[in-house]
Amino acid sequence: MKFSKKILNIKPSATMSISDMAKAMKAEGKPVLSFGAGEPDFGSPDAANEAAIEAIKRGESHYTPTAGIAELRAEVCSYYKKRFDLDYAPNQVIVAPGAKPVLYEAMQALVDDGDEVILFAPAWVSYVEQIHMAGGREKVVDTISTNFLPTKGNLLAAIGEKTVGIVVNSPSNPTGAIYPAEILKMIADVAREKDLWIIFDEVYERLAYAPAKHVNILNAAPEAKERVILINSASKTYAMTGWRIGYAIGPKEIISKTNALQTHLTSNACSIAQWAALGALKNANGDAEKMRAEFEKRRRVIVDMLRDMPYVKVKEPEGAFYVFADIRGCPIPDDMKFCAELLDKKYVAAVPGSAFFAPGFLRLSYACSMENIKAGMTRMREFMESLKK
Repeated sequence: MKFSKKILNIKPSATMSISDMAKAMKAEGKPVLSFGAGEPDFGSPDAANEAAIEAIKRGESHYTPTAGIAELRAEVCSYYKKRFDLDYAPNQVIVAPGAKPVLYEAMQALVDDGDEVILFAPAWVSYVEQIHMAGGREKVVDTISTNFLPTKGNLLAAIGEKTVGIVVNSPSNPTGAIYPAEILKMIADVAREKDLWIIFDEVYERLAYAPAKHVNILNAAPEAKERVILINSASKTYAMTGWRIGYAIGPKEIISKTNALQTHLTSNACSIAQWAALGALKNANGDAEKMRAEFEKRRRVIVDMLRDMPYVKVKEPEGAFYVFADIRGCPIPDDMKFCAELLDKKYVAAVPGSAFFAPGFLRLSYACSMENIKAGMTRMREFMESLKK
């Protein structure tokens, strides 16, 4: 059987691979503690569950408009007005089965064969594959030596004749870095000067830890509105990963193009899940804040425990729920081999930094219980201590 070159060139998600491996080992009875997948361990908010139940009772179980139910798109506009003072109309919003589909659709709409898209590394694993699926190539700007933030010089050096866009992820997966207003304005100014579009992925926007504060790129550079596509979802903010609701907001022309693609790709997102997301956006922001506060406590514990280990260096994450640990000084500097041995010997699952263009690092998710964090980091410390012998 012949397979297409496109499918043969796709690499599986490293984060999901680690998570699946950990689940398989758990099913075998092994005491695995996973710090792999970025999935909150909280249940979905009551407001989402109740809205879904009511939708089922009303019989909301049929096709919706491809772009999403009018009520949800209007509420997304209301949320962005209240939270960021940004004005959008419902026809500038498209709802999809998660943030990944709208990212994919945006790439398909904007990238031609041979086009280049700027990524700031360490970068989330799926951006690269989605650029490739659109026929494009990534142009990586390494931010490891610049505190996980890009500089104007490095950005300009990466832009060439075939560059068409920039992907910005803040708060960042995997580093937890939050881009300050001056960096966002710099990126927007460069994009305007070079006529580039920007995908601004802010799915972790509710997860920022003082004194850091999340900044929407259009609050930093409102003049860039016609070239910015905002990406968000219910998954991280409201612990609704399984409901699969994400959305994009942007200029009407690009949203209409992604809508045309979605009609042939997925049609609408699940009708009941859309009503659940509407319930969350309206009435679960208190739940979101409670989760953020708990993640902040977990962040403090995992960072302190990592800093107490030999061979590990950690920059405190400002947002999201990941720690990006530097193990380049470890006797096993190969992060792929390190993760394999840590899982084999201590049943602790972490994601190798190589998956994010950052060899010699680990991504550890603290979207798990405090008990698991303490137990898992104790095991990891024992593993690190054993390397000294």
